[in-house]
Amino acid sequence: MWHRPESSPVGATPTGIGLWSLVSNAGWAEPSEMPVILLFMKTWRRAEVPVLPGRGPQTRVRNTATGELAVAARDESATIYACGITPYDATHIGHAATFIAWDLLVRAWLDSGHSVVYVQNVTDVDDPLLERADRDGEDWRELADREIELYRQDMTSLRVLPPAHLVGAVEALPIIERFNERLESRGALYGLDEDVYFTKNADPSFGLLAGAGTPSGLSPAAMVELSAERGGDPARPGKKDALDPLVWRGERPGEPAWGSGFGAGRPGWHVECAAIASEYLGTEFDVQAGGSDLIFPHHEMSGSHARVALGPDAFARVYAHAGLVSYQGAKMSKSLGNLVFVSKLREAGVDPMAIRLAILAHHYRSEWEWTDMVLQTANQRLARWRAAVQVAGADGGEAVLAEVRDRMADDLDAPGALAAIDRWADQVRRGESVPGGGDLVRAVADALLGVSL
Repeated sequence: MWHRPESSPVGATPTGIGLWSLVSNAGWAEPSEMPVILLFMKTWRRAEVPVLPGRGPQTRVRNTATGELAVAARDESATIYACGITPYDATHIGHAATFIAWDLLVRAWLDSGHSVVYVQNVTDVDDPLLERADRDGEDWRELADREIELYRQDMTSLRVLPPAHLVGAVEALPIIERFNERLESRGALYGLDEDVYFTKNADPSFGLLAGAGTPSGLSPAAMVELSAERGGDPARPGKKDALDPLVWRGERPGEPAWGSGFGAGRPGWHVECAAIASEYLGTEFDVQAGGSDLIFPHHEMSGSHARVALGPDAFARVYAHAGLVSYQGAKMSKSLGNLVFVSKLREAGVDPMAIRLAILAHHYRSEWEWTDMVLQTANQRLARWRAAVQVAGADGGEAVLAEVRDRMADDLDAPGALAAIDRWADQVRRGESVPGGGDLVRAVADALLGVSL
């Protein structure tokens, strides 16, 4: 039986976490020297969303866990948790494509009459952030603050509707502490030197997303390989299983640390999302969303944590994943440095609506490559649409509304929705008498696709 440290570390409080504010360059402060201040992360300004006549159909998305389409929201209140950024390089086109995908889902939900509770995290303390700050000789908190603010600006410019709760890992430390205590009470944690691990064998359903044992699933060897590539430490001696994930990283020299009942340190990545999602959305919620590179190990581990802590039916009912974007022949990634930043495009005078249309031209689950031609095509489409809504008659447009709604309800088929508006715009350009609907089509593009004309 593993036992937590008996003595309270610096910063511990009777409720578990001793969390105090970090200001300017003052460094760490003992609780006796500084009042306890929880700093809650702010989200960004919400764009106005036109209300369309009638209601849209229920949206279905592909559930990664089953490979089948599933109704995205069962009840009047639709709930979604989307994994957010680690703020050391934001926001590249891959980020934008992922968050625009979930923006489409939120917009479809609103159009079909749901209220929406959207939660997104920000991993504002983690190895990649600390490594980048150390490389550049910068305070990690200043780096995180700057990139988070840039992310907010980019999301605002792209008309991505903000989450109701944008939650940083640092502010969520008390939540993560309570969640880890639940895991401990289930006998699912063990210590290794100064660190604490979750034993995956505590979860009989482990492998739900990885599809272990199925023809299309990941083999145990493939899981180990992906874990090593994506932040895990499968080769560490002393672990009960190579895939067991870290839930609490003990304090290391020169790294930030907070007091807890598990010793001074900071949380693991997977448990961060499991704890935040469960705290803000409840034991069960509709959709866990993220890029396809998060399927394993991140979403596998987060779901596993939740099932052990909260019960076998806990966590997301549907898992939705967006495809990855490449550039210059390789997946767009921070490690390769082949990034196209939204902010740089905006600084160069690119209309954010053209950026959004360039992304919407690809189905959210598809793998695709960003090129100059992709952006040029989007600019041309934007110009055609804006010209059409200016000259089309005000009345009509119901057929376009119906088709766009139908396409978005079918696994967020944005390319199909764009094609519907393209056909309408082409009819207007040819001077055909059928299409009016300039006002309604403008509202449809805005409300359902997030494109302001």
